[in-house]
Amino acid sequence: MADKNVREPVILGAARTPQGKLMGVLAPLSAAELGQVAFGAAVERSGIDPAEVDEVLVGNVVSAGVGQALPRQISINAGIPDHVGGVAINKVCGSGLKSVMLASSAIKAEDGDLYVAGGVESMSNAPHMSRVRAGAKFGGVTMEDALETDGLRDTFNEWMMGNAAEFIAKQLEVTREEMDEFSYRSHKLAAEATEAGKFKAEIAPVTIKTRKGEIVVDSDEPIRSDTTVEALAGLRPAFEKDGQVTAGNAPGLNDGSAAVVVASREYAEKKGHQPIARVVGYGQAA
Repeated sequence: MADKNVREPVILGAARTPQGKLMGVLAPLSAAELGQVAFGAAVERSGIDPAEVDEVLVGNVVSAGVGQALPRQISINAGIPDHVGGVAINKVCGSGLKSVMLASSAIKAEDGDLYVAGGVESMSNAPHMSRVRAGAKFGGVTMEDALETDGLRDTFNEWMMGNAAEFIAKQLEVTREEMDEFSYRSHKLAAEATEAGKFKAEIAPVTIKTRKGEIVVDSDEPIRSDTTVEALAGLRPAFEKDGQVTAGNAPGLNDGSAAVVVASREYAEKKGHQPIARVVGYGQAA
């Protein structure tokens, strides 16, 4: 039973960018630029005074090359005054949601009343790196992919996330057919929702400047409306010779950002804001 004396966190506004594929339509934009769109739209839609924000919380995993203080880059460029602090959170795939959890916890602890929380990733801009600070005395120089080393490879087992998926599939006895069917259903439902305009309310369009003019991106790029179970079944395993994880049933490599405005219910009522949701609870794993 909830403690009536504990303050309740509520959501006042939310927004996300469209999702882009690796080296796709959103690749020209940095993580800071993508975050600026989502966080700025969430603040605007909520109707809050940006000067009253207590802190900006940003989940981000591949931070190599994003520049100093990514949350500050995002918040200031999104119209939040520079007296508002920001912090980055890295909990791998749970980073963005963890930022919302921390905002909710801060409200319950009476540390503040108003937070902007979310996440951003630009996988397309993850750099290749070489450890040459001490010099390269002889021979070639090896490059590392920050997307792999910082995001997709388990440092304990030297596994890619696809190998981890193979391990879990074996443990839970998930078949290739079940994985392909789930992937097909996901694409089908997403395509139908897009066609029906159900994502329009949550998407903040992204404007990209090119030499030929401006391009406005307002729909998700990775959705495959033409995929079939048969096409998915014909793909080769991507990580293990006799494995089940393929390019068709694995999560994509994407660019995008999402954000929510989290406030105490007392703040919302005092300022006359109508919450769109409330945070009832949350849980996490390592």
